[in-house]
Amino acid sequence: MARDMSDKEILKMELDQLQKEVKTERMPVSVTAKELSDWVEGQVGEDPLVKGIPEDKNPYKEKGESTLGREEWFQNPSCEWK
Repeated sequence: MARDMSDKEILKMELDQLQKEVKTERMPVSVTAKELSDWVEGQVGEDPLVKGIPEDKNPYKEKGESTLGREEWFQNPSCEWK
């Protein structure tokens, strides 16, 4: 795309972008880091990666029993999984 544009057009595009960026409200990292940390700590109770998923609501739970149990298969991996 830039190959099709003249140097003047590229500079205008860059100037437009810089004008947008200068209007962006800025905050110190010390403030935003504290806010982010507080928000993350507030969400811990609802995070399934932290507290886990109840067995009855787990969509990846195995639906049935196999004729060959996992323990048996791990003890003898050459046998066929059914």
